Amino acid sequence: MSFKPLTPSDLFQCKNCGQCCKGYGGTFVTPEDIQAISDYIRTDPERFVSDYCQKSGRKPVLTQNPDGYCIFWDKACTIHPVKPRMCKAWPFIKPVLKDIKNWEVMSQFCPGIRTDVQVNLIKKIVEKEILQST
Repeated sequence: MSFKPLTPSDLFQCKNCGQCCKGYGGTFVTPEDIQAISDYIRTDPERFVSDYCQKSGRKPVLTQNPDGYCIFWDKACTIHPVKPRMCKAWPFIKPVLKDIKNWEVMSQFCPGIRTDVQVNLIKKIVEKEILQST
């Protein structure tokens, strides 16, 4: 009997709940993200940063509304086709590799994350996804 290897979609199925859009430390945007979103919403990059970002240290992060949600969340992501790299990667992010307990923590507010999988398999899939996205 052979077993099919686990895939990222075996570990995570987005439920479109928006909980990941609450920021929890901020959604960093890269220069490429800034350009893509600026083009999408038809503004220039400098204006985008001043109107839609805050600084976290020296890095720009998307502004959050008073309810904690990203400024681009309105029952759905309004910039989904050009959402930031950080958003595209969710939940296959580096903090999971630093401490696998982060997977469990994230699953407490994200109903799409499975936790009934061996830790070593979760780490292996997360690591592979991170490598493929860079």
